[in-house]
Amino acid sequence: MNDNRSSHCQCDSSESRAVVDPRPIVSVVVPAYNESAILEKNVDILCRYMQGLENQYRWELLIVNDGSTDDTAAVADACTKTHENVYVLHHPYNFRLGQALRSAFSRCQGDYVVVLDLDLSYSPDHIALMLAKIREARAKIVIASPYMKGGKVSNVPWLRKILSKWANRYLCMTVTRDKFSDKITTVTGMVRTYDRKFISRLNLKAMDVDINAEIIYKAMILRARIVEVPAHLDWGTEKIEKSGQRNVRKSSLRIIRSIIQSLISGFMFRPFMFFVFPGLFFILSSLYPLIWTLLNSIRYYQSMAVNNSTLDFRLSDAIGMAFKESPHAFVVGGFALIVGIQLFNLGLMALQSKRYFEELFHISTNIYICNRESNQRDLSEKIMKM
Repeated sequence: MNDNRSSHCQCDSSESRAVVDPRPIVSVVVPAYNESAILEKNVDILCRYMQGLENQYRWELLIVNDGSTDDTAAVADACTKTHENVYVLHHPYNFRLGQALRSAFSRCQGDYVVVLDLDLSYSPDHIALMLAKIREARAKIVIASPYMKGGKVSNVPWLRKILSKWANRYLCMTVTRDKFSDKITTVTGMVRTYDRKFISRLNLKAMDVDINAEIIYKAMILRARIVEVPAHLDWGTEKIEKSGQRNVRKSSLRIIRSIIQSLISGFMFRPFMFFVFPGLFFILSSLYPLIWTLLNSIRYYQSMAVNNSTLDFRLSDAIGMAFKESPHAFVVGGFALIVGIQLFNLGLMALQSKRYFEELFHISTNIYICNRESNQRDLSEKIMKM
């Protein structure tokens, strides 16, 4: 990975910024993979839009070329020569979205980080909307949501629209709502605004699009405030035509992979739900055959009470007669009860493990922050001594 400009030249230190210019700095991040056809035009659009916000914000635009095999690298480098606020990070290989965002978060200089799709399926107007919201709500993350009230989806193929909508509904059911945050309706969306200090301290591991769900999950563990703004997702004619030209097999594999990642992300949010609810279902299912067995055993026992046999003999004989009448009730009821109890116990263990993980994540995050700040202080002291 390399940056065609020195990061020390992008902006001044935080103290000097506060004295010289009180406007916050906004870092706009646009990951790019084989986007040479639209890169120059859309970067121009974004730069013109950000210039219109210069009365409120200073800004930089960071293009992350994630190992493109077309002319994206050359076009991106050309953009840095025509726009002084544009910078480029080059990945030698296609590391995918997760690594692209982590690289950008580590290099951004802004007070706020805005992540946007380069194809502008979310128009640049969302930038000002999210920035106003994150400052007003004092949030750590603002999500552009097309699925909340006031949001809209246009020109998206029906299959992708349905899969995306239901994937987000499924994930939102697994999200634990914090009283300081909004009710989340979009977990998988990439278009967001972050508090730069917060996101740069978040230890992220995901390599692909599942990084979006990972950010939400770990932010919720740290009790970060997360809010949403209504958004308009519009693919437009160009993206629909481009999508239609893709290989059908690759597209199908991509959809399958997205479904699997959504299922895994949901498990990551609330793993105990995948055990407790099925366990309760099996336990409740076992009640009917077991109650039937109990009532019939009592009926046979009472009919045999006139005999002079011992209690144990009468009881075992009554149970035997009930079993003879309906053996499947014993088998099905007993099996369902055992499976239900085991799943319920696994759910409790998963809940306990999740709480252990949250505690460890809290501790490791604090250690990570302390070590990072300590290293930064040591580096500053060395620079001042030089």
